Amino acid sequence: MTTWTEGSVATELLACEAERRDRDSFADEWPALDATTGYRIQAETLRRRLERGEKVTGVKLGLTSRAKQQRMGIDTPLVAWLTDAMALGAGDPVPQHALIHPRIEPEIVFVMKERLEGPGVTAEQALAAVGEVRGGAEVIDSRYRDFKFTVGDVLADNASSGAYLIGDVAVRHDELDLAAEAVEVVVDGDVVHRATGADVLGHPAEALALAVNDLATRGSAIEAGWIVLTGGMSDAVFATPGSTVTCRFAHLGDVELECGRPD
Repeated sequence: MTTWTEGSVATELLACEAERRDRDSFADEWPALDATTGYRIQAETLRRRLERGEKVTGVKLGLTSRAKQQRMGIDTPLVAWLTDAMALGAGDPVPQHALIHPRIEPEIVFVMKERLEGPGVTAEQALAAVGEVRGGAEVIDSRYRDFKFTVGDVLADNASSGAYLIGDVAVRHDELDLAAEAVEVVVDGDVVHRATGADVLGHPAEALALAVNDLATRGSAIEAGWIVLTGGMSDAVFATPGSTVTCRFAHLGDVELECGRPD
């Protein structure tokens, strides 16, 4: 049995990402891999990403909807990092060549106009720091086989980060009811999931407040200009090569991803 450390887990996760290979949960061999340890490993993998030239573009939340929590068997929302290497532009396909088993989920996205720092931030205070609201799609990808992991595992793995796309429709947060904002997930013309902003902790602003207060416990804040993916509104769908997935928002437009070709 391998004796894992925070540094060796960080090395292994980044290697799995680079080599497009999955693996079993670390917690099977390291039962002490809890959430606190997972966040320390996440911080180390971010440090290495920055060292190789990536830049932080924002933060993402995971498992903020009951649908996702029930699917993954975890009832704790997660906070992780976004970098410019994960960003997709309009028309970019899902990068199958760089991912292991990608899935797509719809997101309500905040673009921050002001720095936001916890602790003790309320949803109302968090929303006041938002500049724009957009629709988005996150392409999640786990380094764990069959997406089976513990909380410590998935935090170490940067909450299954892969790629993300932000839509081009931007509105102010006071121009729509974020809790009622609806989305349909359409795969090759068929609606497979429906959800609303209320599926994200009751309101996406609650997710933003949770993120900034959680980051405060580790000495971080959310900076002006960053984007925040507030968490999957519905269960994710497989990004099957050759298919098209559209996140069709009621007021935030369509965010469409071609799923590319097998590689």
